[in-house]
Amino acid sequence: MSKLGLEAVYPKPNTSKPDLSHKVYPYLLKYIKASYSNHIWGTDITYVKTAEGFVYLIAFIDWFSRYVVSWELSDSLENSFVILALNQALEFLKDCGFVLPTILNSDQGSHFTSSAYTEILETEGINISMDGKGRCLDNIFTERLWRTVKYEDIYLRSYQNLNEAKIGLAKYFKFYNYQRPHSSIDNKTPAQVYFGLSEI
Repeated sequence: MSKLGLEAVYPKPNTSKPDLSHKVYPYLLKYIKASYSNHIWGTDITYVKTAEGFVYLIAFIDWFSRYVVSWELSDSLENSFVILALNQALEFLKDCGFVLPTILNSDQGSHFTSSAYTEILETEGINISMDGKGRCLDNIFTERLWRTVKYEDIYLRSYQNLNEAKIGLAKYFKFYNYQRPHSSIDNKTPAQVYFGLSEI
């Protein structure tokens, strides 16, 4: 069934629950197209089913190059793994001497509207953009990433637990960034486009 992309219909974890006490930011990208590396980032959380139960995956992706700047996996939906992944992404940029993203887009889930998350972005001068309610196409590049990761790795590997998934996904994201060409970026790899290299 997994090879054919078939799965049973059953309730799945809701990773986008809003907190009504949190501030929601407007969607800033209606008329904007990513035109250089670190212009626009997207982020989202998805679930990964393992033999021992669900774990949760977050990634920060550069929309221009499709490069996955940072990712983390957790066995709980507590906010700490989101903040860890965000801080890792920003530290990576600073270590490389790159500019910080101009805009970071997410859904309106409680992780992304929390003050712990938004205050980091506001302090760094990064514009916060959030999808309209029920509009997954507002974050299309991140949604496409999830489809790719699940069909090329997660559904084929059937991970047993969190640690096995971490090891497997570390290998996959390295492959995704540095070896997997994308037709949408002239059959280059995300790393080639992100770092502005002809070969990598």
